[in-house]
Amino acid sequence: MDKIFIHDLRVETRIGVYAWERHLPQTIRLDLEIGMPSAKPFTTGELDDALDYSAVVARIQGFAKASPPPLLERFTQEIAQLVLTEFHSPWVRVRVAKLAAIRGVKEIGVSIERRAG
Repeated sequence: MDKIFIHDLRVETRIGVYAWERHLPQTIRLDLEIGMPSAKPFTTGELDDALDYSAVVARIQGFAKASPPPLLERFTQEIAQLVLTEFHSPWVRVRVAKLAAIRGVKEIGVSIERRAG
């Protein structure tokens, strides 16, 4: 199973169910494992045949800066869906964590796996 991984991607967003959370930018951490749409780059060595992970990172950063949904669960689902549809991945694992959202807890979050179709 060929995959690309993006670990410890930190983005600023305004996410949360409480009004004060939506007014304060907070850093969340994402980890992704993305199924390769094709084995072509392993033989051609061409960027045009590969999944452009810098484009994935830029897209996620843009999504996080826009108006994300208030629930972390929905945010995680939408990240997974955009990877599947916009980058034509057959599957994706996404883990999203709020950092120090609750006193005494280093991180709290959601982890999902989704398949195309």
